[in-house]
Amino acid sequence: MRNLTVRQLQAIREIGRLGRVNRVADRLGLTGPAVTIQLRQAEMDLGGSLFVRSRRGMIPTDLGVIAIAAAEDVLERLRVLHIAADELTTGQAGRVRLGAVSTAKYFVPSMIAAFVRDNPGIEIRLLVGNRAETLDRIRHNEVDLVIMGRPPRDLAVEATIIGDHPFVMIARPDHPLVGERNISKERLAREPLLLREQGSGTRTSLEMHFADLPDGGAISGIDMGSNESIKQAVMAGLGIALLSAHTIAAEVGQGWLAVLDTQGLPIIRQWFCVTLAKPKLSAAAKALRDYLTDNGAALLPRLG
Repeated sequence: MRNLTVRQLQAIREIGRLGRVNRVADRLGLTGPAVTIQLRQAEMDLGGSLFVRSRRGMIPTDLGVIAIAAAEDVLERLRVLHIAADELTTGQAGRVRLGAVSTAKYFVPSMIAAFVRDNPGIEIRLLVGNRAETLDRIRHNEVDLVIMGRPPRDLAVEATIIGDHPFVMIARPDHPLVGERNISKERLAREPLLLREQGSGTRTSLEMHFADLPDGGAISGIDMGSNESIKQAVMAGLGIALLSAHTIAAEVGQGWLAVLDTQGLPIIRQWFCVTLAKPKLSAAAKALRDYLTDNGAALLPRLG
């Protein structure tokens, strides 16, 4: 059974359904003799008659009953295959590995939820890590897309802007500086500072903000490894901190944290959707990238 073709399977199935060669020919867009040839070739390949003629039309033999069932099963599987292939190549289905730096974890789930509502056939796997971990995932092609701040300069990547990424100085609501206007950098530098780890985008933004002060290159304070630990420390009164506005929107809304009115702030950076220049993105990954580029800014958290 090496030569059975899709065309022959179609002829077998339709003869079983319609019972007459002329009707099958009309259904398949063939001539009657062409349908008969397909049937005869299938019978030769299978080694027996599939149908017998009667006044009621073509009646399947025992072998014919088995062949009709097999033809229906194979053709249905092929139909599903074509649908799946179309969905995958048009971005309507598939899997995407989405990386995100830890600061982005506060809004990425809502972006994914919005995307999946419009693209239910696409499955997203989210991998969150600090900047170093995320860069390592990009480098080893463990993610298809990454949401991050500064794109890496030492890797061949493509980066598209999602939206603005503001950094603000925060304090607990009863801090003496809350309510003051246009607080200077010099005044802020005298406060205990709570810092993200060296190399993080947040730490880099803080160092750049204070770089024009006499000792700006030597920022000191308490280093903490996560935004959550910094927020808890600020609420406990250990100091003030520069954080992404997108990480503290909920706490500010609840009145647990306050944004200080300071000179030169907020610092406005951008969120980027970053991909390796090679390999080529799948259609599903392209669909997510385009969605983030077109709609991401509207899905970012807002203060107030």
